Amino acid sequence: MKIVNTKINFEDERGFIKDLIENEEINSVTLISINKGCVRANHYHKHTIQYNFVTKGKIKLVTKFPGEEKKETILYPGDIAYSEPMEEHALYGEEASELLVLTNGPRGGQNYESDTFRLKDKLI
Repeated sequence: MKIVNTKINFEDERGFIKDLIENEEINSVTLISINKGCVRANHYHKHTIQYNFVTKGKIKLVTKFPGEEKKETILYPGDIAYSEPMEEHALYGEEASELLVLTNGPRGGQNYESDTFRLKDKLI
């Protein structure tokens, strides 16, 4: 897992403009809700890069590469976490939450499960 550090690109009396992701192809944008105390994901992708942009709530993200230790971080609104191919990941709703999942690779519509591999040994 990598946290994407963003900065404000432009700001005036109307508000600001902030680039969240630059120079990446995005194949799918998905809105996901997680109820408090619930778990989502517990899977990995062989080819897909996944950006998780939290819009509401508080989410624990747990990730792990094969042969490495688990990593945990808490994400808040405005945070973006990047998961690479082969990186196992799971999300836990510390409170009722929403996130946008932006992917580079097959994930949307009928391709949703084509690059999603469920974990036998769940992270959460």
